[in-house]
This record gives sequence, structure tokens and C-alpha cells, in this order.
Amino acid sequence: MNMKKIINDKKNLLTDMLSGYAKSHKDRVVLEGNILYRKNKKDPKKVAVIIGNGSGHEPAMIDLVGEGLFDANVCGQIFTAPSSVEMIKAVKKLHDYGHKDILILVSSHEGDILNAKMTLMLAKAEGIEPKMVVLWDDVSSAPKGMETERRGSAGLFFPFKVVCGAAEDGMNIDDLIRLAEKVRDNTRALSTAISGGTNPETGLKMFELPEDEIEVGMGVHGESGAHRMKLPTAHELVEYMLDIIVEDKPFVKGDDVLVLVNNAGSLTYLELYTIYDEIEKYLNKRGINVVRNWVGTYVTTQEMAGFSIALCKSDDEILKYYDYKADGPLFR
Repeated sequence: MNMKKIINDKKNLLTDMLSGYAKSHKDRVVLEGNILYRKNKKDPKKVAVIIGNGSGHEPAMIDLVGEGLFDANVCGQIFTAPSSVEMIKAVKKLHDYGHKDILILVSSHEGDILNAKMTLMLAKAEGIEPKMVVLWDDVSSAPKGMETERRGSAGLFFPFKVVCGAAEDGMNIDDLIRLAEKVRDNTRALSTAISGGTNPETGLKMFELPEDEIEVGMGVHGESGAHRMKLPTAHELVEYMLDIIVEDKPFVKGDDVLVLVNNAGSLTYLELYTIYDEIEKYLNKRGINVVRNWVGTYVTTQEMAGFSIALCKSDDEILKYYDYKADGPLFR
């Protein structure tokens, strides 16, 4: 059964969305092709930071372009990484603005990594030498000890926000790479789905779940999870998820943490804040201190019903740039 979507021609999904987005945020972004650039350009002496991502996950990553955030977002087709040909356009444009140093943050998915590496090769041929950092956080996608094999998910908002803030503050590119890796290595995330989203190109559900079951460990593209289980209470589910997350780092008594509760698409705020209440109770009981939190819709898989929890162990450096002023719809 095809699901309903209010769209025009399916061939123009990305074009139509980006056109409307740029018009509604003309004070902050400029659209060129499928690339969003910040309107108020950063001092070219500072490092420019780029993200490339498949579309269909909005507000990620289109809402992350602006002052204190990304200098450019190269938007791929639905659930598809942008090509190296598209990525190099953004690199060259920012180089033309005067940025000698350009950093590409890459979510750990095969296509994203491959195209980012190709972009570095194309840039070198143009006499430009950007650098890249691969980011991951999803504990369900590879076992402990194999972190480099893990996928990127909503927890990447921590390194995105922190690194972009540090770049705006003038941090050099080598220290930005160090900081990105530090935040990445301090972050763990796990997701749960209670019903599947719909691919807007095909109109088909990505997966089906029985009414009384959930799937734990879903990827942001609807990739299958670690396992299915009967629908528990919010208390039982949060405890189950946090037991996995906390043990994986591990997070221990006395740690300061940043918390993100991400709505995968169609979860209600009644559910989200119930989940967050359970998270605080769990962490407080174990002496883990919540110093900042995000609760809302950040990375979606269309209208998938579900959520993810991400924790990031914080310190003074991370918190400084987490709190750095940013001009974007999610962080004003």
C-alpha cells in the first residue's frame, strides 16, 4: 500500500524542498543548485566547515547552515550521499571566498565516506587541500571495540554543534579535527522504532512491525535494527536502552553528560518528554550529571515513529563550544 505525500513531481522532490527552504530562510542561507551556503560569510581566515548528506532527514542537515554552524551543506537526493562532483563545488566556492582551510565532517556511511575521499582527491588536483573527519555514534551497528565500523546517527549533532562553534571562534583546523574526534569518541547513541517511515520516491513503507512490537537499533535510513521486542513501558524501554549506552562508553558516577532525545519523525511530545523524564531519573540514580539537553526533532526518517537517545560525556572545552552562539532554526 502506497502512503500519501503532498508533493509535486517525484523527480523534483529535492529541488522543490530546497527552493522553499531557501525562500523561507533568505536572511540566513543562499541556495546554489543543491548546495546551501550561509549568507553572512565567515572570516576567510577561519576554517570553513562543510557537511554533505542525503535528504529526507530534515531538519538535518539543512537547519545547520548559518553563523556558528556549517558554512555549506551539500544536499544529496533522498537517502543518498551527494556525489564528489557536487561536494567539490562547495569546496571550490569556499576556497574562492578565501578559506585556505576547509574541514568536511562525514557521517559514517559507506557512500558518504567514499564520496568524501574522492572529493579530497578532486580538490588536491585543483590545488586545494581540505581535510575530513568521519563521525559515528550508533552502538547497535557494530560491537564495542569495533567503533570505527559504526554508523552515524542523531548523536552526531554533538560534534556538529561543538566543532562548528569552535571554528567560528577561530580554532585552527588541526585542533578542530582533534575536537571532532574527542566529541565523537565521547558520544554513544541508540534508536528505537515503533513503525516505519515512507520513502517519498516510491511511496512504500521502509519496513513493517506488528502492532505489539518495536525494533531497537534502527538506522537513520530505515536499516534493520539489532532485534525486535514486545512493546514495553517507557520506563522499561529507556532503562533497557540506557543500560546498553552507559555500559558501552562507559559512563560512570560523577560524569557530566549532554543528552539528546531525537524524534525520528512522528513521535508526539507527550512521548518525548515522558522518555526524557525517564532518562533523567535513570542518570540521577547513577550519579551521572545532565548538564545540557536537547529534546525534539533533529534527524528524521520521514514520518517514522520512533526516537533515539544520545549521551556525550562533556568537559569544559566541549561545553564552551556546545554553548557557542549559533544562528539556525534549531539553535537560535
